[in-house]
Amino acid sequence: GKRLLARAEAEGVPLRLLGGVAIRLRASRGLPAAFARDYKDLDFVTVRRAGGSATAFFRAEGYEPHVAFNALQGNERLLFFDNEHDRQVDVFVGRFSMSHRIPLENRVDLEPGTVPLAELLLTKLQIAQLNEKDVRDALALLCCHRVGDTDGDQLNGKRVAELCAADWGLWRTFTANLASCRDYARDYHLPASEREEMVAQLDRLADMIEREPKSRAWKLRAKIGDRKRWYELPEEVGSGP
Repeated sequence: GKRLLARAEAEGVPLRLLGGVAIRLRASRGLPAAFARDYKDLDFVTVRRAGGSATAFFRAEGYEPHVAFNALQGNERLLFFDNEHDRQVDVFVGRFSMSHRIPLENRVDLEPGTVPLAELLLTKLQIAQLNEKDVRDALALLCCHRVGDTDGDQLNGKRVAELCAADWGLWRTFTANLASCRDYARDYHLPASEREEMVAQLDRLADMIEREPKSRAWKLRAKIGDRKRWYELPEEVGSGP
């Protein structure tokens, strides 16, 4: 991940990391052992104007494009494979689209290396069918960073709350997953003081989301509630070209 970021910067290609590798890199003092895991894939984001440059960049770095997928989905997502090392690279273009859509276009250049911490958490907890890996990564973020209202070393709770207040579906998924993370927090071996602080950050973020004024569209969609599905079912793509 670090090597590709350095090469992309030298080539003038705007790339930032997402996912577990990004969360690991943002942990300046390292992740607690409870949250350590293996990383098999790399996730990046680029801006819409740079989709072609990103494709050329990864090809030059020896990554094989998924030709059919990229031809159909390349305006939103690109796939590449490092067949020698059995690794997949996902490049999201302008936004992160899975169960919900997280806008990234105007946030790519805010910080070096990765997207801001708020987006790292949003892309983890927008998943309608949460798995243990995503719980682990989300808790790692909230263990290593305090929730505030700015970017940088803080997790920008204001940004998270604003996006949830504009989109009932995102709010529904994110807040449910946040509550699940709180329930699972006790399953990870941490010193009591660190666990208490992590739970305090979870609660602080939940409170910020609750207090954020909701949009008219949010209120209208809330009236329908769970009677209509509020999330997408993204297609799984994991095989080589």
